[in-house]
Amino acid sequence: MIKIDIAGTLMQTLPVSKATALQVVDLLTDRMKKALLEGHRIEIRGFGVFEPRPRKRGMGRNIKTGASVDIPKGRSIRFKPGKDLRDINAE
Repeated sequence: MIKIDIAGTLMQTLPVSKATALQVVDLLTDRMKKALLEGHRIEIRGFGVFEPRPRKRGMGRNIKTGASVDIPKGRSIRFKPGKDLRDINAE
């Protein structure tokens, strides 16, 4: 499923135009990105939780050359599925 599919579902469910549906999807994804960049956790009950997590600095290896590579510290995003999503996956 891609962005236009989500907008299509909105258009079928609500009386909105394609442009409005795409704006809603863009607004939602932009707000989620902003919240994660600010370090906030996003919880959508039944679906799951998006949580920014610190990533430690470390050493890696270039598999082509075998040379050691410094991996800087940073952040990654963890997704933990909610109960409803886990139940669907278990079926």
